[in-house]
Amino acid sequence: MKQTNSKYDKIIIYYFSGTGNAKNASLWIANLARENGIETKLINIDKIEAIEYPDLKSNTLVGFCSPTHGFNLPPITLEFIYRFPKVKKLDAFILNTRAGLKLSQLFIPGLSGLAQILPALLLRLKGFNILGMQPLDLPSNWLFLHPGLKEKVVHSIYQRCHKIVSKFTSRLLSGKKTYRALLSLPIDIALLPIAIAYYFIGRFFLAKTLIATHSCNLCNKCIEKCPVQAIRLVQKRPFWTYKCESCMRCVNKCNQRAIETAHSFATVVLILTSLVISPLLIALLQYLSLWEHIHQNLFSRSLWSVIDALVFILFTFISYGILHFLMKYKWVNLTISYTSLSFYKFWRRYKAPKY
Repeated sequence: MKQTNSKYDKIIIYYFSGTGNAKNASLWIANLARENGIETKLINIDKIEAIEYPDLKSNTLVGFCSPTHGFNLPPITLEFIYRFPKVKKLDAFILNTRAGLKLSQLFIPGLSGLAQILPALLLRLKGFNILGMQPLDLPSNWLFLHPGLKEKVVHSIYQRCHKIVSKFTSRLLSGKKTYRALLSLPIDIALLPIAIAYYFIGRFFLAKTLIATHSCNLCNKCIEKCPVQAIRLVQKRPFWTYKCESCMRCVNKCNQRAIETAHSFATVVLILTSLVISPLLIALLQYLSLWEHIHQNLFSRSLWSVIDALVFILFTFISYGILHFLMKYKWVNLTISYTSLSFYKFWRRYKAPKY
């Protein structure tokens, strides 16, 4: 039977999860709801095109759970919310997992940026009443920047977050509003430029830092498990397209540890674009007597920033294509592997525990 102090007969949770954090958080909420006799449905939005939207009634609570990518929700989650049909005064909550860390006994929170603000605005436009906004500092899995956390640390963070979700869920079930996400609102607003830059530039660059090395046995698991079908075979080797959302699922599903972050390649691309490509472009504009006009007003400066970013992305894509072609040569393959921090065992893969 339904708990007497709950206003809901049903909870539907839509979730996207790369390595399991957001999925686990969704399961925690669902399990607590079931314990209180509330019908619960979990829907993975991986296959966004195949999702059917149920008939939502007034006594249904709708949840959206997702990781945070570049201080925003992943494009697949934002697209899903954008496509969501309009409703009439239904309650909803947003939970975003974000890169939590731990230093000694100190839990270090991640940052949300637009990960709560933007979906809340979109859902309000859809007719939802935002009942809860909860950031959750589950372990960071960004293997571009750091190795996976030690198992002991991961479990410690998980235990803390499980308690937070329990309190959050109790308030949701009783219909009480809880907006913990707003506590960091000033910082999140300050991160707006970085979130926009990541969405339009950074994610495309990161998509081109993943590479399959000589350890790849062509099992195709990375292709099959990719939630956005961003990986395809090119010259009998996995190739990451621009659609990659850097969710890290492919890295964690690879039993051969064959998927690595090409740190040396990424460093070379950044150096060449900042010290060679951009200066050459500026020199060309100076030669054409156009450079002095660029800084005359905000519009021309903004236009230059867009052009510079597009040149950077174009150069990255071309360079990645060349690298992918050259990886068939053993000496290139080994060079990329040995100059990647993720090649070495101390650069742990992240594994979300089952709770």
